[in-house]
Amino acid sequence: MDKLRTYVLGATGLVGQRYVEALARHPWFEVVGLAASEKSAGKTLASVWILESPPPPQLAEAKVEKLDVESVPKVDVVFSALPSEVASRVEPELAARGLTVVSNSSNMRLDPDVPLVVPEINPEDLRLVEEQRRRRGWRGAVVKKPNCTTTILNLPLKPILDHWGIAKLYVTTMQAVSGAGYSGVPSMAIVDNLVPHIRGEEEKVVAETRKILKRDVDISATTTRVPVLDGHTEVVYVETERDFELESVAEALENFRGLPQELKLPTAPERPVVVRREPDRPQPRLDRWAGGGMAVVVGRLRKLAPRRLAFVALGHNTIRGAAGNSILTAELMAKMWP
Repeated sequence: MDKLRTYVLGATGLVGQRYVEALARHPWFEVVGLAASEKSAGKTLASVWILESPPPPQLAEAKVEKLDVESVPKVDVVFSALPSEVASRVEPELAARGLTVVSNSSNMRLDPDVPLVVPEINPEDLRLVEEQRRRRGWRGAVVKKPNCTTTILNLPLKPILDHWGIAKLYVTTMQAVSGAGYSGVPSMAIVDNLVPHIRGEEEKVVAETRKILKRDVDISATTTRVPVLDGHTEVVYVETERDFELESVAEALENFRGLPQELKLPTAPERPVVVRREPDRPQPRLDRWAGGGMAVVVGRLRKLAPRRLAFVALGHNTIRGAAGNSILTAELMAKMWP
């Protein structure tokens, strides 16, 4: 098939550049334009590149355009990594113009007619686009990916929910500084330190998990920022509705597959959840690139008591937790509605 044309908003931030990096080598998509704030407008992508890998050669000299809704061309997919305060204005305008926006921003995630999708868990929610268009009079659509912490948490929760049910959930996170953006956490605030609060994060984890899993689960969350570059680590305690054997839980996690794996979508990892049985894994430096950054690694599986499970989960926050999840969602949409 001909490649689908894509446009990246917020292309100079960490997540925006993860979009560009992945799309530049994608078999289905091609980048035809980049936009960002006025500060970056007119500069080449190479001159504002901040990732550890070099910019894609075919896009290195591409000029970053000033963000302007009217100048966004007619493309197949707009990928948005805009700050939420900007996205809340721009994304609905683009959808009204007939463009499909797949967005990393937190605005609209909890709107009942907006899909909030982890493709292996709730691909059926993409059908909400039809209701969204009817209710809002749009020709296009806005589709959201969850908060990065929520995405990483929910992938291992899904097979547990399906097999044993979930009554209560407690999670404490140790989140990488890249989750706050390139300049989000001052070095003097995080080196030799841990920040035990991330504004709005705990509320997102609770509300978004309930929407994705379609369960009013009793959830308690504590989110923290730690001096790690990439990779969110989450310590999870689950009270299940039915008792379990620990080895059965490990097997359910290892065998978990979703629609992206069945369809063999380009960005889908072969195993969305990888189980490590060593006592000291997962670790960010060793495990964040599992499945090309698209797998969640689970370790320290423990049965604490009847119906009480503990584990540690790790995922790459700017790939599976952000750009990669959105690209996988767009692949699923392209397959469902070619």
